[in-house]
Amino acid sequence: MFFASDNTGPVHPKIIEALSAANTGYAMPYGADALMDKVRGQIREVFEAPQAVVYLVSTGTAANSLILATLAQPWETIFCSPISHINEDECNAPEFFTGGTKLTLVGAPNAKINADKLRRKIEAEETRGVHGPQRGPLSITQVTERGTVYSVGEITALCEIAKSYGMATHLDGARFANALVALGCTPAEMTWKAGIDAVSFGGTKNGCMGVEAVIFFDPKHAWEFELRRKRGAHLPSKNRFLAAQMSAYLTDGLWLECARAANAATARLTSGLKQMQGTSFLHEPEANIIFAGWPRAGHQRLHEAGAQYYVIEGELEGDDPDEILTARLVCDWSATDENIDRFLALVRG
Repeated sequence: MFFASDNTGPVHPKIIEALSAANTGYAMPYGADALMDKVRGQIREVFEAPQAVVYLVSTGTAANSLILATLAQPWETIFCSPISHINEDECNAPEFFTGGTKLTLVGAPNAKINADKLRRKIEAEETRGVHGPQRGPLSITQVTERGTVYSVGEITALCEIAKSYGMATHLDGARFANALVALGCTPAEMTWKAGIDAVSFGGTKNGCMGVEAVIFFDPKHAWEFELRRKRGAHLPSKNRFLAAQMSAYLTDGLWLECARAANAATARLTSGLKQMQGTSFLHEPEANIIFAGWPRAGHQRLHEAGAQYYVIEGELEGDDPDEILTARLVCDWSATDENIDRFLALVRG
């Protein structure tokens, strides 16, 4: 019963097989390997973007921070949600890699940036001449850190606002596949066709060992990104082991298969929780993350049985068994019906 994070699950066997195969013989380093050539072709085909430039790094923080450093100047500010990963969970890495670019936080009801509030925040910048920050890129998190999903229309509307002020746009897609299968659209529709300039395309949370793709739809950013990646210590010498993961991930739709499994497990868990009296949801789960509350007694039974998840509001230890504590639950590709049903039985008591 592991629902703490989709980072906690196992690596998919097909990814392990690909890594083992890549461990035979020799290959040129630093992305000059044949597998990397294959990955570039696969991603360009998946995104319907033949001119896109593609790079691999090992962490989502590196992908986000290096993209934003390429799109932003140190005297600018990046517009993002208060609960975006780049604001809450990256230890100021975007500010570090950009050389001091600020983050401007935009109101995000239901964890999604509000278009009107974005426009007001943009208008509030570049009002002090040389004394204030200049307008930098917009960063959108998809899936959001609260488990909600931007529609293609919502992404398009935000990008149109950003473009009207000459701003670049970035999509943090650590859970890109989960959002995509939830929406039933194409990668192109959710990115460059909607106005996105660069994507952090996640693999680690969805069955890979540790690989994220960086995609720029305009090749003009290629050389600067390459220099920043090297200077930032994220140019892997044995790149083929990242490429092996990403290639297997994209082969025969494995990335979509894993995302569908994780989303389906979340839907099963959500359905079960909704059937229980006293359970409430902070946000309607739309992909593979749940924020839900139920009585302390159920939480205590779960923890005594070894369930792994985070209680984010309230204390597990307490005298009132009926007090509602809020939990964050995340399903990965390997979640089983058996463990979900066992979890629900313990909540129910």
